[in-house]
Amino acid sequence: MIRINIEKKLKAYNGQQVLKIDRTFPRGGITKIYGPSGSGKTTLLKLIAGLANPDKGEIMVNGLPWYDSSRKIDLSPQRRNTGFVFQNYALFPNMTVVEHLQYATKEAEWIKRLLYLGKLDTLSTHKPDHLSGGQQQRLAILRALAIKPKVLLMDEPFSALDSKMKMELIGELKSVLVELGVTTLIVSHNQQELEMFEGEVMDFEAI
Repeated sequence: MIRINIEKKLKAYNGQQVLKIDRTFPRGGITKIYGPSGSGKTTLLKLIAGLANPDKGEIMVNGLPWYDSSRKIDLSPQRRNTGFVFQNYALFPNMTVVEHLQYATKEAEWIKRLLYLGKLDTLSTHKPDHLSGGQQQRLAILRALAIKPKVLLMDEPFSALDSKMKMELIGELKSVLVELGVTTLIVSHNQQELEMFEGEVMDFEAI
C-alpha cells in the first residue's frame, strides 16, 4: 500500500500551481492515472520513486516511511527499489538488451522469461540504437520488471506499440503483476490503454 499526503509546487504556463495529493493506493492493485499535460502526473511518479521531493508531506509504502518532511526522512531511489518505466525509456546506449536485464537481476531464468514476454529473445545482443521505438519501449518495461519490484511506476508505457503488440503485452503483463503482487501506477493519455487494466482511476483534472 502507498499512502501519500504531499504538496509540491509545479511550474505552469500561467505561473505556478500547487500539486496536492492525499490518497491511498491499494497494495497489489493498479491505479490508472490520466489528466491534461502539465497537471503533475509524471511528477507524482518521480516523487514516489525519490527522483524529486515534495515541498512538504509524507509518503508511506507498506508501512515504511519513504519520505517525511517533518521527520527529515528521505530514502534514496536505490533504497526505494521501484520499477520505473520512463516516458523517454532512459536506456543505456552501450548495453545490449540482455545486459540491461542482467544489470537489474542475476536470475537467468527470470531474464529468459522476460525476454520472451517482451518478444525480444531474438534481439538480446542488440543495443538500443538497433531497436525500433516499440522495441526500446518494451525493453524499458522489462528492465523495470527485472528487479521484481513491489512498486511499479509506468509513464506512457505503451505509446510506441502497435495495437496487436500492445494487446499481447498488456495481457502478459497483467498476469506478471498479479504474480509479483506489484502495486502499480500507470500514467497514460490513452484511455483505451487504461481500460485494458482493472483498477482504480485517478483523474488529475479533479485534483
